[in-house]
Amino acid sequence: MATKQLIAGNWKMNGGLAANQALLEALLAGIGQPGCDVAVCPPAAYLAQVQGLLAGQEAIALGAQDVSQHDNGAFTGDVSATMLRDFGVRYAIVGHSERRQHQGETDVHVAIKVKRALAAGITPIVCVGETLREREEGMTEFIVKRQLSAVIHLNGHCISEIVVAYEPVWAIGTGKTATPGEAQQVHAVLRAQLKAATEHAERVRILYGGSMNAANAAELLAQPDIDGGLIGGAALKAPDFLKIVGAAA
Repeated sequence: MATKQLIAGNWKMNGGLAANQALLEALLAGIGQPGCDVAVCPPAAYLAQVQGLLAGQEAIALGAQDVSQHDNGAFTGDVSATMLRDFGVRYAIVGHSERRQHQGETDVHVAIKVKRALAAGITPIVCVGETLREREEGMTEFIVKRQLSAVIHLNGHCISEIVVAYEPVWAIGTGKTATPGEAQQVHAVLRAQLKAATEHAERVRILYGGSMNAANAAELLAQPDIDGGLIGGAALKAPDFLKIVGAAA
């Protein structure tokens, strides 16, 4: 298991100036000195606001929800890794299943985005996971290994610098969640794949990202290969997010 667990909140397309301020004030008031690393990933439109609200403290890092596969140029709507770095972004979610599904991101796109983030000194949180149909057809291991393999292939020796997030697509925002045993099983597969790729595999944190919440976090985080959580809905409620952070500590 990696040394320090990581709890990252993915706000998805939620928030507003007033709501963001209220959420962050509550988080900062209650977080103290967490025993794990903590990050929040607001929509790109709010990165500047959240950077300001997080200034002068070390408990919560700033993350982004995506990064462009391009450095700069005629890519309307894209945000590059160097732009994110200008706002003090430390983490970037890459290849979230919602982007794979709605924006048509492929394994290759994801691998390139990982490379761009790493080159800018940003830690990519690389998402992998299977759909319900793929799980029912017994393809879970094949799918997650294929998704991670593309990232390993392009990023080679830098692979120990990434974070991986296993998020079964069937458990995102559905209220369904993998049992701790089911999650651990897939995390162990990913850990073995990383060990084959780098001698520093133990440095790579593998987060669970399928409807982790205040009620199930402690049991999931107790598994040997689960090094934290990528939190969706519960990240928008300060008491719930703080409880998950406490479980990781």
